[in-house]
Amino acid sequence: MKNTFLLLFILALLIISIFYAYKTSAEKKAYLTFAQFYEEAKDGKIKTIFITGTKIDGEYKPGETHKYYKIIDEVPKESISKVYDELKSVVSAKDIRFSSGDNFWYQVFFAILPVLLIVGVIWFFIIRQVKGIGGPGGPLAFGKSKARLIGKDKRKTTFNDVAGIEESKEEVKEIIEFLRDPLKFRKLGARIPRGVLLIGPPGSGKTLLAKAIAGEADVPFFTMSGSDFVEMFVGVGASRVRDLFNTAKENSPCIIFLDEIDAVGRQRGTGLGGGHDEREQTLNAILVEMDGFDTDSSVIIMAATNRPDVLDSALLRPGRFDRQIVIDLPDVKGREAILKVHARKIKINPAVDLGTLAKTTPMLSGADLEAIINESALLAVMRKKPTVTMEELEEARDKVRWGREKRSREIDETDRKITAYHESGHALASYLIPEVENVHKVTIISRGGFLGATMRLPEKDRYHMQKKYILGNITVLYSGRVAEELFCQDISAGARSDIREATKLARFMVCEWGMSEKLGPISYTEQEEHLFLGREITKTKSISDDTAKKIDEEIKNILFSCLQRARELITQNKDVCDRLARALLKHEVLTGQDVENVIKGMDIDTLKNKEVGEEVRPPA
Repeated sequence: MKNTFLLLFILALLIISIFYAYKTSAEKKAYLTFAQFYEEAKDGKIKTIFITGTKIDGEYKPGETHKYYKIIDEVPKESISKVYDELKSVVSAKDIRFSSGDNFWYQVFFAILPVLLIVGVIWFFIIRQVKGIGGPGGPLAFGKSKARLIGKDKRKTTFNDVAGIEESKEEVKEIIEFLRDPLKFRKLGARIPRGVLLIGPPGSGKTLLAKAIAGEADVPFFTMSGSDFVEMFVGVGASRVRDLFNTAKENSPCIIFLDEIDAVGRQRGTGLGGGHDEREQTLNAILVEMDGFDTDSSVIIMAATNRPDVLDSALLRPGRFDRQIVIDLPDVKGREAILKVHARKIKINPAVDLGTLAKTTPMLSGADLEAIINESALLAVMRKKPTVTMEELEEARDKVRWGREKRSREIDETDRKITAYHESGHALASYLIPEVENVHKVTIISRGGFLGATMRLPEKDRYHMQKKYILGNITVLYSGRVAEELFCQDISAGARSDIREATKLARFMVCEWGMSEKLGPISYTEQEEHLFLGREITKTKSISDDTAKKIDEEIKNILFSCLQRARELITQNKDVCDRLARALLKHEVLTGQDVENVIKGMDIDTLKNKEVGEEVRPPA
């Protein structure tokens, strides 16, 4: 933009200069006395005569030698009428035009135009550059805070827009009361928490809760990301911290919200070479501002992170972030409340049961649930439905959790058969093993990055990982590979993710969860976070070679025992697995109820064609 304005400015100067040069040269071409002008008019060479005050100008007819002239003599004011009579005798009266006097503003404009141009040049090249030193884009603007102020005129987020984290909302109510009326706290000598650290997985509602606190307290809300402090220039981050807190003190009581604080609040003295000096200076400035000699108790600092393990210990001590609020993934009641909050924005069918949807979305965050509601609305629009039904909500749930169906992908019949038997093995094992989740849906339609999928949904939120449950899941993971081997007389690379997940579970059982009878309840986890945090350049070894060998053998025994169990289940129910695979090849998608019906020996083709309400019995 600056270059554009500079080019336009130079272009305007050139145009004005050309105009002045042309006008000046034209005026010098023909200066006549009144007698000469009178003779020219008498000879019929003049087209139009202009009488402006005491000056007489004229315009030649086309084809004449002179294009422009000006009478060098000014006519006395009292002689204008006499001059008019003389000119009227040689030209027509309609060719004589009068003006009340000189164009005053025209003369004033061209008189002050050079002055304006000079002032403009001075402002553009000197004053503007001096002003930009500390302003936006100037050299000294690096030290200015990039915090965004969310004013009171913007749409407020309140606790009515936050659901599923009722305990966290209760913890921050006293902060809201303090911001509303800090005097009643000071009368009793109570000190409000200086800083509040929101900890939780991505999408759990940390930023949303901070916005709701600002909306409920009705105070200024400064928001800034941790990465906005760090620059390539040393000292810039610390300067921005000081500028941010100075601005906040001027607007106190207020809230400062630092999102993703782990970007600047990592432990000091870590990393190869002793850490990042600029980041550590920024962290030191934050520590001083939060609890130093000159602090303002009316400024409350809130921060959010999903990596509290990497934060500096000085940042977490009492007096700084002395209140830590953990925001977990919502339970079934919380998920239902979150779905109801987001469902207010769309037209939803009255027959929809959000409680049922909440039961089938375990371990999903609030952001995931919002995405499900939005995706369902998009599906309803594309299907030209007036409201969102349960069908769109379930399809949106599967899309968010497992990916979008890719029906346009052309798959060879042999690949379809391999996929069908692989998924039928998973589905059969899930049905036969009581410890694992029930089958929700089985499909051989490509979804996400997989050619097929067996979707299992728990009936309740699970907070413990028991040994039988883990072994059952490993068995289910291997059952797809076993079905391929049994029915296709070969194995494929489709079980790659299953094998990786099974090995991961077995290693956790042995090394972290103490579920190995041979090795006992001992933690054998390597301290891998040392290299990540940079405390040590070389990786430490906490177990001996003999113990590592025993760990590998125990993991192998667990995996092979589950593989053998899967092989026995599929072999004993070979006919059932074959029926499931054939049904998948025909229908491509089977619900959990369809899987159960096929296992029980029912004809799902007949079931799908039966009218609703007709009882169908399995064959004797």
